[in-house]
Amino acid sequence: MPKIVINSEACKGCELCVNSCPQRVLGMGREINSKGYFFAKVLYPMQCIGCRVCCITCPDMAIEMFVDGTYYKYFPY
Repeated sequence: MPKIVINSEACKGCELCVNSCPQRVLGMGREINSKGYFFAKVLYPMQCIGCRVCCITCPDMAIEMFVDGTYYKYFPY
């Protein structure tokens, strides 16, 4: 099963990942990070199909995904 890890301090709450998820796995949380933003949370982890669209659409690289123990890194910086 895929595992999504969201860095709450790097997330600025743009909701691009929430809107791009085909399975509606992600949603916006009610907590606020140290920068004053509401950040994305994994709401339904069992519905995740591991498509990694959330990781690709995140402009802040705040989302990491592990599928079958493999870590996918999308950008070299």
